[in-house]
Amino acid sequence: MTPSQDQIDAAMGAHPLVFRDPPLVRARKIALWVGFFGLFAWCLYDFNFSPERIWVGLGRLGRVMSFMFPPYLWQTWAEWLEILTALGETIAMAFMGTLLGAIVAFPLSFLGAKNINRIFWLRQGTRRGYDVIRAFETLILALIFIRAFGLGPLPGILAIAVSEIGTFSKLFSEALENTSRKPVEGVVASGGSRAQSIRYAIMPQVLPVHLSVLLYNFESNVRSGTILGIVGAGGIGFLLSDRISTYHWDQAWTMIFMIIAMVYLIDYLSGLIRTKLIGTADLAK
Repeated sequence: MTPSQDQIDAAMGAHPLVFRDPPLVRARKIALWVGFFGLFAWCLYDFNFSPERIWVGLGRLGRVMSFMFPPYLWQTWAEWLEILTALGETIAMAFMGTLLGAIVAFPLSFLGAKNINRIFWLRQGTRRGYDVIRAFETLILALIFIRAFGLGPLPGILAIAVSEIGTFSKLFSEALENTSRKPVEGVVASGGSRAQSIRYAIMPQVLPVHLSVLLYNFESNVRSGTILGIVGAGGIGFLLSDRISTYHWDQAWTMIFMIIAMVYLIDYLSGLIRTKLIGTADLAK
């Protein structure tokens, strides 16, 4: 039977602590909220945030946007070829970096999966290696490789590849750990070896996940490749930085539009690939 409001009020009056947090818990929550708002207010003050500064910045942004219209259209095939070649470099840089990172990360992921590697110190050391690699931002790696190998797409490819080794290794090893034990037990019960249980029971479960991760990161690396080009790693980002520095805002806007179209197209095509190879049912999970 559902209690009446009078009975609920009587119970709350008789046992108040049952219906609300103890004083210590309430004090802790208040302290956390005060600390949160205090940190937020300090960040606004330290970053020199003010309505006047935002208003002035929006005015300047409006003037910059006005310089971008109408977008510039190049008149000769040689000019278009330069832009299209740079777009191709960005896509190739993202593709090669993603592929190289996945090739190196695939075997490393087995060392970091607890259901594959039972040696505690080796597994934990491998996992900490993932963390060390992922601690380096792709842009920082690009600047280092540019100093070592010079300007061009090669430093961008290496930066993406090294960064993706840490990311793919972690995601691949987690996918291995989340596989079901039942297919493995079935292979072992049939007389299969440990290597055969990995090949025929674990890999069919993780390959769709690996493929999905690869395609998503490739999309992300196309966008990252644009940023890497701005610091000298080639591609469309290099030309975009050049146009912005020389105040050719109309040409910069056309390049930005082409980058948006390129990312949209790659996202669409990767979605078709995932649906074709993985299946609609798996994507819906």
